[in-house]
Amino acid sequence: MAVTVILEPAGRCCWDEPMHIMVRGLAPGQQVTLRASPRDEKGALFRAHARYCADGGGELDLARAPALGGSFAGLEPMGLIWALEPEKPFWRFMKRDVQTPFAVELEVLDGHEPEPQRVLGRAVHKRDFLRPGVRREPVRAGRVRATLFLPPGPGPFPGIIDIFGIGGGLLEYRASLLASHGFATLAVAYYEYEDLPKTYDNIHLEYFEEALHYMLQHPQVKGPGIGLLGISLGADICLSMASFLKNISATVSINGSGFSGDKTTQYKQTNIPSLGHELRRIKVTFSGFMDIVDIWNAVVGGCEHPSMIPIEKAQGPILFIVGQDDHNWRSEFCAQLASEQLQAHGKKKPQIISYPGTGHYIEPPYFPMCPASLHRLVDKPVVRGGEPRAHSKAQVDAWKQILIFFCKYLGASPKL
Repeated sequence: MAVTVILEPAGRCCWDEPMHIMVRGLAPGQQVTLRASPRDEKGALFRAHARYCADGGGELDLARAPALGGSFAGLEPMGLIWALEPEKPFWRFMKRDVQTPFAVELEVLDGHEPEPQRVLGRAVHKRDFLRPGVRREPVRAGRVRATLFLPPGPGPFPGIIDIFGIGGGLLEYRASLLASHGFATLAVAYYEYEDLPKTYDNIHLEYFEEALHYMLQHPQVKGPGIGLLGISLGADICLSMASFLKNISATVSINGSGFSGDKTTQYKQTNIPSLGHELRRIKVTFSGFMDIVDIWNAVVGGCEHPSMIPIEKAQGPILFIVGQDDHNWRSEFCAQLASEQLQAHGKKKPQIISYPGTGHYIEPPYFPMCPASLHRLVDKPVVRGGEPRAHSKAQVDAWKQILIFFCKYLGASPKL
């Protein structure tokens, strides 16, 4: 009997959907190794493998069979995806072109040898970032350079602006996935993209105000307010937008600091000075990576610090998603400071969801954890924190919490 790899959903699905993997046609109790190996748009190879034993009927179901070792161990139905590791050191797993899927090759190899050679079965699963019917529209409006993703159907839809961190360019994968859940989502670039500045000096909120006005005036975007979603520096930009701009209904900060970090934040006549940092406080881990978590200047004065974003001025609710093992800065401590700041001004205590064993890059579900990568502040690899299994589980839950939050405050009824 031929070995068959069965995938559900068959053939392809959206990236943030779980995949059910089964193998049939094995001998009873047969030892096999399963291996997953996608490549990104730049040709970088990622791999994960795990060892299994077939049941008495010669079948293997990853929803019921624990991995006996490899890239992970235990019952982990999506382990072959979240445990992917780059062949090239410090290479972060990300989607640069959402119009094409990640093609994940899944192989069934005979035995438990360190390098099993005989391939018993093979299948390819395509994991999409554009659900059928989602529309992708490049935006060149005034100074704004962005991409708008519209859900299927006539609309109008609740709107979200999505902003990433210090890496530059235009990342669309989170916005495209949000559109598949019913949100008109604008992925915004702010430097190192097309005719935008090659580097960023200070954060000028007027640029992001233009993006907000674009969304508010779009006929497919339902008002009266817009949601904001940001990670790292993008989270701090979102918190600043919520504090100074009108028509913001809800804000999600993923591992933000709540401060104007290494640059001044400007809006009209108001300047929030940079918190600043001291590179001599960098530590080096046993693995040889730099650890920058303690380089930021001390927050003397707590919520009265002049570099703190005045989030007490924010109109809508704020959700803080934080990784307790974030090594970019101490995100959990910063979220608690923000909570104290809001309550000191008579505002309601914000929702803070803290995830143990979770690092800096909290991505959509099943993205492999990035333990270390190049940081532009020091131009060298820095540790990002996190333990792969805990980080993966946090990403699944955080994505669900973000969708619930925006559904509640923007009025959508997305598919969770």
